[in-house]
Amino acid sequence: QVQLVESGGGLVQPGGSLRLSCAASGFTLDYYTIAWFRQAPGKEREGVSCFKIRAGNTYYADSVKGRFTISRDNPKNTVYLQMNGLKPEDTAIYYCAAGPQISTIQTMCRHYTYFTYWGQGTQVTVSS
Repeated sequence: QVQLVESGGGLVQPGGSLRLSCAASGFTLDYYTIAWFRQAPGKEREGVSCFKIRAGNTYYADSVKGRFTISRDNPKNTVYLQMNGLKPEDTAIYYCAAGPQISTIQTMCRHYTYFTYWGQGTQVTVSS
């Protein structure tokens, strides 16, 4: 059974850091593009970062470039999103997703419909 489980969300002050985890089971990450999307109330789902695992390619939305870093842990079959310099506008539910590598990483990260498997989401709130 394919499953993605996110963890690591929470409440943090502006300028703070969080690390989100996405643990995959039932499949191997190597043949997928893994993404972090986020959705704030009243807004569309936004691709934050993507990782084309086997090629080692990464993509970041302009809004998070230089602050967020996506990485993987092979033995744990887990992908991480390290978020530094958090801003109130980063507040959202963050979702981990996996999809077959059928397009460029830039295209996939801009269209959540490319992704087949989704986690349940984890809330990130940035507030003083």
